[in-house]
Amino acid sequence: RGGACAHSGGKMASTAAGKQRIPKVAKVKNKAPAEVQITAEQLLREAKERELELLPPPPQQKITDVEELNDYKLRKRKTFEDNIRKNRTVISNWIKYAQWEESLKEIQRARSIYERALDVDYRNVTLWLKYAEMEMKNRQVNHARNIWDRAITTLPRVNQFWYKYTYMEEMLGNVAGSRQVFERWMEWQPEEQAWHSYINFELRYKEVDRARSIYERYILSRAWVKVAALVLVHPEVKNWIKYARFEEKHSYFAHARKVYERAVEFFGEEHMDEHLYVAFAKFEENQKEFERVRVIYKYALDRIPKQDAQNLFKNYTIFEKKFGDRRGIEDIIVSKRRFQYEEEVKANPHNYDAWFDYLRLVESDTDAETVREVYERAIANVPPIQEKRHWKRYIYLWINYALYEELEAKASKRTRQVYQACLELLPHKKFTFAKMWLLYAQFEIRQKNLPLARRAL
Repeated sequence: RGGACAHSGGKMASTAAGKQRIPKVAKVKNKAPAEVQITAEQLLREAKERELELLPPPPQQKITDVEELNDYKLRKRKTFEDNIRKNRTVISNWIKYAQWEESLKEIQRARSIYERALDVDYRNVTLWLKYAEMEMKNRQVNHARNIWDRAITTLPRVNQFWYKYTYMEEMLGNVAGSRQVFERWMEWQPEEQAWHSYINFELRYKEVDRARSIYERYILSRAWVKVAALVLVHPEVKNWIKYARFEEKHSYFAHARKVYERAVEFFGEEHMDEHLYVAFAKFEENQKEFERVRVIYKYALDRIPKQDAQNLFKNYTIFEKKFGDRRGIEDIIVSKRRFQYEEEVKANPHNYDAWFDYLRLVESDTDAETVREVYERAIANVPPIQEKRHWKRYIYLWINYALYEELEAKASKRTRQVYQACLELLPHKKFTFAKMWLLYAQFEIRQKNLPLARRAL
């Protein structure tokens, strides 16, 4: 009993001693924030500057026998497998693992890793590329073909696979195989660059007829796809131009002209594009067919809206200055001025001075129907206010119209209609124009039609 008491007493003493050893926590007397604040960013920056977290590199390990090598491989593989197990979806871990196996010439193991990775994410483009590159690097051609084939079947819209596959076959000298891959690709209606790659491939082997047939398929498929989608086909004009230039480059001038003519017919008058006509005209200019050039430019200028034909005007002017006569250059200048007057009268239809200038221009240079059309457009802009001062300029449009019909066009019947229409339009109860009545009466006297002249007076 005494021993037990002594033991328990000793235990209590040691506990007490232990309690005494714990230092007391100092009480914080001032809880106000310090004057100089330290941010987490500052702590990290200082740690970086002082290199506090940099670990020394592991010591170099020299492997001297097979057992050590196998042990090293086992450890590395375990590390890679652990990383993959932690997060299967991080593809970079799979690629590092496969590349490490490849560096050890363990191609079969690397293949196995790539296949496992593809089971996890078969949509990853990088994974397919690395896998195929490994096979090509190790000259495993059939394996590489197999991978490219699977890749283009699984992800046919990834152009990179097709480009690399065709390039590999071409580098191996397998032209027929490369052509076969291109044909499979074209069935997917890829983007423009893919078709041009196929065309350039055929041209590298001097297969001009094959290249022509590809152009035919391309421009028609692209154009009809656009039409079917109810999208304007304007962007596709450049493809027809490229096709025609291809024919011209290989000295098939008749073929090139036919392509341009088909393009003009295909787009019709609804979707006319000035670039097509400029290219067509320049082609004919190179062939010294100057009359054809003139016809093309005039046809386009008559049908394309003037605001969309600036480039056309410019090229036509340059052409006439180089190869035309004085009359041709004057026609161009008149066309430009007509465009300017059109813009003015569109901006302000009641600007009668602009109409007078425009009419003076068309009277001097165009046929009677065009002049009449412009006169009809001008007189349609009746002044909005029925006050005589607003009508004083306007009434001269009618007078000029009537004089043109009588003196220039020699159409007495139309002249009478113009005068009568004008007199019907005038609001006689508010104001009238004596000169209009007198001019009408004098016209009828000149026509020896006295009853009508008397009635007018």
